[in-house]
Amino acid sequence: MSNKIINVVAAAIIKDNKVFCAQRANNKSLGGYWELPGGKLEIGESPEQALIREIKEEFNADIEIIDYVNEASYDYDFGTVVMKTYRAKLTSNNLELLEHQDSIWLELSKLNTLNWAPVDRPAVRLLSKK
Repeated sequence: MSNKIINVVAAAIIKDNKVFCAQRANNKSLGGYWELPGGKLEIGESPEQALIREIKEEFNADIEIIDYVNEASYDYDFGTVVMKTYRAKLTSNNLELLEHQDSIWLELSKLNTLNWAPVDRPAVRLLSKK
């Protein structure tokens, strides 16, 4: 049985040497886990286009992508998530929680204090070493 591949993107939004971390709603898949915000790619989108769209949809915020961090994958029971993570900065003044239950700005050195979704962990390890 082959696992469904789910291509997603995530943003490590950095401001004042802190990273924006979002907690998934309890009523969603992987509820309660923390994640770098983002979402699924749609057909015909580049990862960068998808990331800009997802941050607008989920947080009513605008970002500028700075650079690429990594790609990681994780086999969940619902499929294999393949996630590309990018460092980004806010270009708008707001971040509204439209789909998440909580958020926090954390110093890079404290990222490992949260219970991250498994696919986010490799990016979090890389970011926390910067």
